[in-house]
Amino acid sequence: MPAQPKEILEKILGTLGFPATVEEQRIGDDLMLDVKTDESGRLIGRQGQTLADLQYLVNRILFQQDPSAPKVMIDVGGYRSQAREALIQKAREAAEKVRRWGDAVELEPLNAFDRRIVHQALRDDPDIETHSVEVDGSDKKVLMLRPKRH
Repeated sequence: MPAQPKEILEKILGTLGFPATVEEQRIGDDLMLDVKTDESGRLIGRQGQTLADLQYLVNRILFQQDPSAPKVMIDVGGYRSQAREALIQKAREAAEKVRRWGDAVELEPLNAFDRRIVHQALRDDPDIETHSVEVDGSDKKVLMLRPKRH
């Protein structure tokens, strides 16, 4: 049986006691599960940590059922969409600094999900390359933006 991301998330939310509805949306190759609930603040958590943990759990369950299952993004009340747009804007501004000054620019430490957003946002930029660099004592990495060597 193929993995069913929406049903998995609905079961987790029900088990945790969150009354919610889940809508599936395709964004390119990715699947976005948009959660509608009156308790969005509790589900998002401090700086989106609870939401990130929930997304991690759903993706682990999906991978266990089907190693070829695509990654799923989970959003609550538009939180991820707004955060994603703000992160892309920050990445573009950093890329502009790299272009203007020719020096590397370092973004703050980001989790894997956010780094992927930045890498994807800048992957087609002919002048900029991005690299993740480990931060000692953390599971986060900083992103370095540098002029692309032609």
